[in-house]
Amino acid sequence: MAANLAQKAQNFTNRGRQALETGRYDLAVEMLMEAVSAAPDIVETRRLLRTAQVASFKTKGKAGFGAKLSYMMSRNKIASLLKKGQAAEAVAEAEKLLCLNPLDPDNIACAVSAAEAAGRPEIGEMTVEAAYECASRDASLVERVAQYYMKEKRFDKARDAYQKLSQMKPGDQRVLAMLKNAEARATMNAGWEQTAGKRGGFQSLIANKEQAAKLDAANKAVVTDADADMLIAEKLQQIEKEPKNINYRRALARLYVQNHRYEEAIESLEQAIAAAGNMDPELDRMLSQTRVQYFDAVIAEYRAAGDEAGAVDVENQKNQYVFDDLQDRVARYPNDLHLRYELGVKCYEYEYFDDALQHLQLAQKSPKDRLWALYYLALCFLKKGQTDMAVMQLETARDSLPVMDELKKLVVYRLGRCAEDAGELKKAYEYYKDIYSADVGFEDLSARMLAVSKALKSQG
Repeated sequence: MAANLAQKAQNFTNRGRQALETGRYDLAVEMLMEAVSAAPDIVETRRLLRTAQVASFKTKGKAGFGAKLSYMMSRNKIASLLKKGQAAEAVAEAEKLLCLNPLDPDNIACAVSAAEAAGRPEIGEMTVEAAYECASRDASLVERVAQYYMKEKRFDKARDAYQKLSQMKPGDQRVLAMLKNAEARATMNAGWEQTAGKRGGFQSLIANKEQAAKLDAANKAVVTDADADMLIAEKLQQIEKEPKNINYRRALARLYVQNHRYEEAIESLEQAIAAAGNMDPELDRMLSQTRVQYFDAVIAEYRAAGDEAGAVDVENQKNQYVFDDLQDRVARYPNDLHLRYELGVKCYEYEYFDDALQHLQLAQKSPKDRLWALYYLALCFLKKGQTDMAVMQLETARDSLPVMDELKKLVVYRLGRCAEDAGELKKAYEYYKDIYSADVGFEDLSARMLAVSKALKSQG
C-alpha cells in the first residue's frame, strides 16, 4: 500500500513539475496537491508546490474582499483543528489556504503555526522562504518574515529581512532599531557557533586576540588611530563581499567622520545612497551633516592659518549649501516634517517670511517640532506686522509648556514684548515676572522690568 502511494505521489509530482515548467500553474498546483496528499513527508514535492502556488497567485493579481473573507474562514478552520489537537489535518487545510494566497502575511503565519504544531518546522520554513523571495514590495510580509526568523534564532536571515524592510521604510526608527538588534544577535550568534560544544568556548573566543581587539574597538563610542584603521579595513572587506549592504557603508562613513576623514566619509555615503536607490532620508541627512562638518574643518584651518577672509568665504559657501540642501531634501521628502521645520527656520533667518510660514505651518503637525515651530511662526508674523496672529501662536505654545525651560522663557518674553509694545504694561510686567522668578539673568529682562515698573508708577 505504501509503495502504491509513493508511486502515485511520484506520478503526480512529475506531472506537476511538467505543468510548472510549461507555465500551466493552476494545473501544477492541482497535481502537486495530489502528490502532497499521497506522500505528505516528501519535502521536495512540497517545495515545488510552494513555487507553483506563488506563480499561480501572481498571475491572478490582487485579491478582492471576497477572497480575503475566504482566507479568514480558512484560518478560523485551521485554528479550530489546532485547538482539537488535529495538527496533521491543520497542515492539510493550510496547504489549501496557501493555494488561495501564499503571500498573505496572516495566511503564512497560520500555515507556520500548523506546521510547528505538527512537528514539521521545515514546512513552516519553506513557506516563509518562498514568500520572502517574492516580498519585494510588501512591507508587512517582510516584517512578518523577519519576526519569524528572529523567533527561530535565524539571526542572519532576520538581519537580511530587516535590511530589506529598512530600504522599504527609509527613516523608520522602529525598523532601524530592529535591524540593529538583528545585526548584533547575528554577530554574537556567529561567535557562539564557532565555539559551540568546546570546553571554555566563550573564553577561547575572547582569547582570540584579533577578534577580541575588534570587539573592544567596536564597543568604543569614538574609534581612532589603530583601532579605526582595523575597523575601517574590516568594513571595506565586508563591503567588497556585500556591496549592497547599506549598513556596512553607513558604519564605514561613521568611522571616517570620527577620524576627520570627511572626503572619504562623503564618498562612502554617496555610494550608500546610490545603493539604496537615492531614497533614504537618514542617509541623506548623514551626508548633509558630514558635508557641514567638512566645511567647518576647512574654516578652522583657514582661521588657524590667520586667513580670516578665506574663512569667511568658506562660511558663506557653507551657509548657501545648507539652505540649498534643505530645499532639495524637502523636494525629495515633502512629508518629512522635521525637514520642513529646519527649512522654515532657515527661511526666517534669511527673511523669506512667506516661505518660512508655509514650511512652519506644516512643521507644527510634528509632535517633536510643534512648539518650536509655533515660536518661529510667531516671529514671522511679528516681522510681517501681524501681532495678533503672533500672540495667538505664542499663547498656544505657552499653554503647552508646563516648565519654564529655555523655550518657554523665549515665548513668555516675546509675549511680554508684544504687551509692552501695545501699551499693556501691567500684562507685560506679569509676563516678565514669570521669567524673572526662574532666571533673573535672562536677556535684558531686569532692565525691561525696571523700565515698565517706572512707567506704571508714573501713570499713578
